[in-house]
Amino acid sequence: MQRQASLWVAIALAWVATDARATAPAQTVADPLGSPMWAAHARTLFGDDPVRFDPRVKVDFPMIAENQRSFPVAIDARAIPGVTRIVLLVDLNPIPIAIDYRPTHAAAYVATRIKLDQRTPVRGAVQLASGEWLVSGGWVDAAGGGCSAPPVSRVKGDWADHLGEIRGEAWPMADGVSRLRLNFRHPMDTGFVDNIATYHLEELAVKDAGGRTLGEMEIWAAVAEDPAITLMVDGKAGDALTILAHDTNGRDYRAALSVARQSPMPAGR
Repeated sequence: MQRQASLWVAIALAWVATDARATAPAQTVADPLGSPMWAAHARTLFGDDPVRFDPRVKVDFPMIAENQRSFPVAIDARAIPGVTRIVLLVDLNPIPIAIDYRPTHAAAYVATRIKLDQRTPVRGAVQLASGEWLVSGGWVDAAGGGCSAPPVSRVKGDWADHLGEIRGEAWPMADGVSRLRLNFRHPMDTGFVDNIATYHLEELAVKDAGGRTLGEMEIWAAVAEDPAITLMVDGKAGDALTILAHDTNGRDYRAALSVARQSPMPAGR
């Protein structure tokens, strides 16, 4: 939690300092998307690590956001060996980081839904064991307001009735991993709505029956209300998985499920 808060403060300071970035040493390559926030975010996230743009990092999303409160994004870096970390970055959001994922014993893949506050680049950044970062992404057209609109469950008033509910399923795939789909009931408050403080899931881990961590991530309020997260973790039909999560109010969540016993799905799906 302390590390997450520190990164958020650093990003906020970088945002304020954008106008002065021309005087800072150049630490990254030029941005092919021409984002006004690229230099600031790159300094904060990557520091002195080498960075390059690589189309092998597949960032899939609709070109137009029909719902700025819940916008689907998938980052697929399975074609790249040695991926140790995946970051979902939304340049022009007031909360630019959505997910910071470490696929310890998992394929380099993550999908979720995020909030969009305006037209913005959406990027996937993956780090290799060497420390190098590979980045890809594109612009998304959005009407805006996704981060400053109240969650639907707050408007209905039933958010507390379902808080902490977890639904999950896992299916075996042909390449020795299982596709894990998780749904959490949580308002994911950004803190940008009057009289509603920031409140969101901040940590998630998936473990196997022996307690080995298959993947773990930090989560920010840029993720959509009632988060839906898809991962591809090591496992086969019948294996038991444990899901552990934690939110910013100190509440812990736990769920258990087994990988379905069925014919493997094709590896590319």
